[in-house]
Amino acid sequence: MGDRVDLPDDRDRQRTTVTDGFFEREIHLSRAATAEFLRDLADQIEADTSLTLSSQEWEIPFEYREPVEVEVEFSGGRESELEVELEFTEPRGGEELSVE
Repeated sequence: MGDRVDLPDDRDRQRTTVTDGFFEREIHLSRAATAEFLRDLADQIEADTSLTLSSQEWEIPFEYREPVEVEVEFSGGRESELEVELEFTEPRGGEELSVE
C-alpha cells in the first residue's frame, strides 16, 4: 500500500501536479492491472477522505467529502458497454466542514 494510486505509463518525464483547470486521460489496462488499480484506490478510500491518482507524468491529489457518487450505466446492442463511474466532490467550505 502506498500514498498514491499509480496508473501504468511508459513515459519517463517530470511529474506534474494537477490542482486546477481541466484534466482528462483515458487509459487501457489489462484485467490484472485494472484489479490492482481498483484495490489501491479502495485502500485509499477506506483509509481517509484524501486520495492521489498518478502516473509517471502527472499526479492529482484530492480531498473529498462523503458520500461518493457511484453511477452504473449499461448500453446494450451490437457492442454492449458497461460503465462504472465514481465521482468524488471536494469538501464544502465554511461551517459545514467538520473534523471528528
